[in-house]
Amino acid sequence: MRLDVKKIRQDFPILEKKTNGKRIVYFDNACQTLRPVQVIDKMNEYYSDYPACAGRSAHKLGRRVEEEVKKAREKVAKFFGAKANEIIFTRNTTESINLVAMSMAWREGDVVILSDKEHNSNLIPWQQLKRNGVAISRFKFGDVEDLEKQLDKNGKKVRLVSMVHTSNVDGTSNPIEKLSRIAHDNGSLVLVDAAQSAPHKEINVKRMGADFLACSGHKMLGPSGMGALYASEKAVDQLDTFMVGGDTVRDTSYDTAVFEKPPEKFEAGLQNYSGIVGFGEAVEYLSRVGMESIHEHEIKLNKRITDALYDKIELLGPREPAERGGIFSFNIKGLQYHDIALLLDQSADIMIRSGMHCAHSWFHAHKLDGSARASLYLYNTEEECDAFINEIGKITKLKK
Repeated sequence: MRLDVKKIRQDFPILEKKTNGKRIVYFDNACQTLRPVQVIDKMNEYYSDYPACAGRSAHKLGRRVEEEVKKAREKVAKFFGAKANEIIFTRNTTESINLVAMSMAWREGDVVILSDKEHNSNLIPWQQLKRNGVAISRFKFGDVEDLEKQLDKNGKKVRLVSMVHTSNVDGTSNPIEKLSRIAHDNGSLVLVDAAQSAPHKEINVKRMGADFLACSGHKMLGPSGMGALYASEKAVDQLDTFMVGGDTVRDTSYDTAVFEKPPEKFEAGLQNYSGIVGFGEAVEYLSRVGMESIHEHEIKLNKRITDALYDKIELLGPREPAERGGIFSFNIKGLQYHDIALLLDQSADIMIRSGMHCAHSWFHAHKLDGSARASLYLYNTEEECDAFINEIGKITKLKK
């Protein structure tokens, strides 16, 4: 189904505002998306209508918070094809991955396998485990045979394969279902970093074969400081406590604690209730629009940009837009990527990202300093793409 982009844009207040007489062109969606009024209103609803604690108070406001949190958890679970008790609320993808890394009972000699195109959030937590005697192995992103080689090499020592689904560097995706199946055949658990795929593609954790899946609300129309970890009913038994305190326990003595069952076991202290209900509203909004329609819209826009600029820039990733989704990552020979971003912002209020995109290891391995990155979403238009194309055309004439 084709998106009614004009109608969708009316839900985003910032797109109606003007700076220096012009509306912004927001092409930094891989970093953080804009928020629709439905999410903003839902978050404000908490503060205005039921600003109380869940799980602590028996009064009407407390019960309302509990009801709204329960509804939000069910919405997020449905969005990923999971059960409500398999959704643990966190601050973001980074915290979700750290939760798994820091709460599994690691043994010296255990191995974690990563792809070679990981965001720092799915690299550094595993590097920290080296002090526990855990080794890291890598396979080439997207290469099924290379993962098989790494599994054959390390055998049953591989406790976990943790890999990004869609790369924030160039928008390409791992064949997750195949890779997960191979890992499970080896007896290894699978963690999927879905920070860049959850906002753009339909995801079913069961079909994908994920034991754990991490995502961030701020990349999918939701609040900042709000994310989720999917932990399957079976795999969650591998996790001990991470953060502890109020709400994680049923009872305590001076010397002992009886912990709650998941997910509450992993949600310590007073939670970000406004963020939770806002996150639930965000995934409901995406579901109404339709993930397949969003994905097709992004590819159409990316094709428009790629066809117009391919011969003028150095593209990261494959030529075919369908393989990159909504990401157009590029360099212009003779120009610094930060300068490109600044020129676009100053000349036309076009906002993109520049740098190494928290994937320093991949850029260093490929002897690249970084790139400029335009990333598209459901509210972006063909007219905005044309403005971007026009400005890049001007900028290419400035190269040394």
